[in-house]
Amino acid sequence: METPLTRLVGVRRPIVQTGMGWVAGPRLVSATANAGALGILASATMTIDGLRAAIREVKSRTDAPFGVNLRADASDAGDRVRVMIDEGVRVASFALAPSRELMAELKDAGVVVIPSIGARRHAEKVAAWGADAVIVQGGEGGGHTGEVATTVLLPQVVDAVEIPVVAAGGFFDGRGLVAALSYGAAGIAMGTRFLLTSDSTVPDAVKARYLAATVRDVTVTTAVDGLPHRMLRTDLVDALERSGRARAFLQAVRRAAGYRKLSGTTWRRMLLDGRALRHGKDLSWSQVLLAANTPMLLRASMVDGRTDLGVMASGQVAGLIDDLPSCAELVDRIMKEAEDTCRRLTPSR
Repeated sequence: METPLTRLVGVRRPIVQTGMGWVAGPRLVSATANAGALGILASATMTIDGLRAAIREVKSRTDAPFGVNLRADASDAGDRVRVMIDEGVRVASFALAPSRELMAELKDAGVVVIPSIGARRHAEKVAAWGADAVIVQGGEGGGHTGEVATTVLLPQVVDAVEIPVVAAGGFFDGRGLVAALSYGAAGIAMGTRFLLTSDSTVPDAVKARYLAATVRDVTVTTAVDGLPHRMLRTDLVDALERSGRARAFLQAVRRAAGYRKLSGTTWRRMLLDGRALRHGKDLSWSQVLLAANTPMLLRASMVDGRTDLGVMASGQVAGLIDDLPSCAELVDRIMKEAEDTCRRLTPSR
């Protein structure tokens, strides 16, 4: 299936696997790429050297195009961009709008720039700066999320910009792909659906919790880092919501220290990143420090398998997923379902 997305990035299927922290590593990304879709490597929790090694591992596993997701507000974003350029990465994905300077550096090097956005005005801004495409995530999506449903946000953005738009939030099958295309999107992006594959390195016990979830088991909370965060409701989430401010603050300090050690960053760099986050989101310093909860709580589940100690970011579609196909099986299935759906919608002659 050819769309503006497939032509832009050079993949065979208009499907994107999003850059999920601790989840979208070399194995998942390369499996997605080999299936004909666009895999996005999550780099925010990696050191610079770790990022370079991960890119090289993906390249050793596939010849297909893939991307890297970056934190646009990170103080070392420029260093990470230069690693991507040096290593010949095809696509740069951003969870927040990159600066004009970063975007210009990437585009000058021939890298395709695809920011993720959650509002029409953000799409208009990055399009004016030269973004090649945008990923539009509606409120159904996992992780940090907004209030507007994909079915409302997507047509707004499609009508507002002239670059390819990729729909995210609530997609897991071929019917969703056809629906997104009918709105004018160039493809779909999925996180939870790719997390729940046999190629995902997430521990089996954690996958089992996702598979057992119903749509009512997926909630939005601000208890983790002060921002709306969609995840599975667990005893830990309930406990965080009941925690007093002082206790939560002390826990955040400890987790910030752990994140600093794992990511190879310094306290000074963390403070610089925190200042950028505070400016962009109008947060208090207490909320900025609480944001250190997120990487460590996600790691506890997604790497260590401790669902009692970690949180599990999740789209609402977790309640509709009941199997663990390989990436190749998943992508093939979605494309067949899309073809069957189009066939049913086409009047017989």
